[in-house]
Amino acid sequence: MVAHVGAGLMARRLYIHRMTDGGAECLAAALRSVGVDAVVLPPPDARTLELGARHLAGEECLPAKVTLGEYLKVAEAPGFDPGTTAFMMPTTEGPCRFGQYAPYIRKVFRDLGYPEVLIISPTSGDGYQQVGTLGPEFTRTAWRGFVAADILRKLLFRTRPYERHSGDTDAACAISLREIRATLETPGTRPRDRLEALVATLTRVRERFRAIPARYEQGRLLIGIQGEIFCRLNEFSNDDLIRRLEACGGEAWLSDISEWVWYCNNDQEYCLRREGKRFSLAMLGAKLRDHIQHADEMALRDLFVEDFRGYEEPEEIEEILRAGDRYLPQAGAAGEMVISAGKVDYFFRKGADGLIDISPFSCMNGIVSEALYPRQSQEHAGIPIRNFYFDGKGGDLTHDLEIFLELARAYQRRKPHPRRYPACFA
Repeated sequence: MVAHVGAGLMARRLYIHRMTDGGAECLAAALRSVGVDAVVLPPPDARTLELGARHLAGEECLPAKVTLGEYLKVAEAPGFDPGTTAFMMPTTEGPCRFGQYAPYIRKVFRDLGYPEVLIISPTSGDGYQQVGTLGPEFTRTAWRGFVAADILRKLLFRTRPYERHSGDTDAACAISLREIRATLETPGTRPRDRLEALVATLTRVRERFRAIPARYEQGRLLIGIQGEIFCRLNEFSNDDLIRRLEACGGEAWLSDISEWVWYCNNDQEYCLRREGKRFSLAMLGAKLRDHIQHADEMALRDLFVEDFRGYEEPEEIEEILRAGDRYLPQAGAAGEMVISAGKVDYFFRKGADGLIDISPFSCMNGIVSEALYPRQSQEHAGIPIRNFYFDGKGGDLTHDLEIFLELARAYQRRKPHPRRYPACFA
């Protein structure tokens, strides 16, 4: 059956797929803080794809195969009990097939004889407010966890290309994630105390990354990474594109998870206005949520003002949506493509040397964005933009990345907006 978050959940183990290491671990920790037995699944592998493909027609996008395969691996493990098992599968409104993942997973498990399996499926249509059934303490802790995970990922990608000793940054990231997770999962902590503890933890994380031996030199190619949210964040699904990019001499600026949350919040408020509910309890609740989330986000991100100089995220998602409106208005489209249209302008003005769009093969968001990029590149001083599509079959991307980075290097010499750097860069 499909359920709201919280319904019958306390008697089950909740499995969360690893869309991104940090975000999934922080979400699980937030759930454990309110008594839910939440665990993050191991990274996907070849068995994941094999199981997913067995129950799909072959026309579905890669994230569908990965998420379904991950949950089927749980079902084939010894001791599997459908009556005490739950899976987290958020959904979304709009045209993307992602909205069908949860119903389809439900069907597969029913066909396999496991109708008792519980599918937790909050939706972007209400800004994922269903998670509020676990209480405001969980909702706020989960949001802080996503922000902390975004910060940690940004530190990783900002530092790793410059490390003197290979592996130092990954090790620091792993230790830091464990500390963040421990801070989030402590039960019975008041929101103010938990925020103070998280600030203290992130301060230690900041100092740990600052202490990594690194040679920060200006001029390395900075590449903005955007596209479909699962594929761009899940290293298995994108064939470790960012590591490959770094090996070829680039540095990645990856769009955050929190960017999607802000977009969903904005879209919910847009729909309320369109429905004549500009002045309503629903709108008041949405505005109050935004205010609290902004305050928490600033409390955590302000610790890294110097570290992220030149890597600042937009203060408001409206800045992105306004920039993309002339290419793909929010009134006529939905999903990652709307954000990607505006993010081109943002990366351009921040001095990025090129953009990469990561999407699953056949993804509508990727296809629509690819149709826009030639015009956007032309109207943004010729900044190179490259789509990479993934279907789970693997392949060597080095040659394609090297060609793209040559285009980025040529653009770097004539780009109209220079990069800003943190003080640690020579």
